[in-house]
Amino acid sequence: MDVIALESLGYEYEDGHAALRDVNLKVKEGERVALVGPNGAGKSTLMHILAGLFIPSRGKVSIMGAALSKKDVAAARKHVGLLFQDPDDQIFMPTVREDVAFGPMNLGLSKEEVESRVERAMGLTSISSYRDRAPHHLSLGEKKRVAMAGLLAMSPSILLLDEPTANLDPQSRRELVNILDSRRETILIATHDMSAAFHLADRIVVLKNAVLYDGEIPGLLRDPGILQEARLELPSFSRLMQSWAAETGKRFEPPATVEEALDILRHNYCCRGQGDGHSH
Repeated sequence: MDVIALESLGYEYEDGHAALRDVNLKVKEGERVALVGPNGAGKSTLMHILAGLFIPSRGKVSIMGAALSKKDVAAARKHVGLLFQDPDDQIFMPTVREDVAFGPMNLGLSKEEVESRVERAMGLTSISSYRDRAPHHLSLGEKKRVAMAGLLAMSPSILLLDEPTANLDPQSRRELVNILDSRRETILIATHDMSAAFHLADRIVVLKNAVLYDGEIPGLLRDPGILQEARLELPSFSRLMQSWAAETGKRFEPPATVEEALDILRHNYCCRGQGDGHSH
């Protein structure tokens, strides 16, 4: 089932600037899709459209099989949860617990159900220990986890994540990636973090106001022209392996993850002193 379907989608700002042009995209239930591209490519605009915050200038949008329109936007929002790029745009209640509870409370759920969702979401995001703290006293990484907890407490079918790892320190980034990696919802992640995109997604969509590429990760790695046009840089380990291949004449698919790079080295580099069980 296609939970997201875009047909000839276009969006223009009031000044006439075209943020999106003729975008066609389908996302199946449970799929993980990374949306990558340069600044100003329309990634955040597309996320806001899918969340029902912007209405497209032209084209069709459907969420969970239902067409998205001004009169149906409230129903569509029940299926999606948007993580804003800046958590300060999303967090506004006096305490962490109140902020996580805000969404479920507005769904008209029972007090017991709200409490259950809040406790579960705070546990999943490891923020239970500062449930009574004021959000504006938290670090950026902590704020992003609070925003993620508020999202998960709503139990949406589709997670829309706008630059979730941006401006995080390495440990906070890893913690957030681990949270996302454990989820089973349909995920659409807009990011400049190619390493996170390759780790979390099964499919890559390169956007530069229009779709330049839509497919599996290996296909993108083999297309330097698309990467250059979209001003994308591969993770350092991938670039290192490509340089090593060029110098040694080795032939292999460019690695998308550290684990893939390590596997290539195991099969192509003669290791010494590893014992009788080591194969070359």
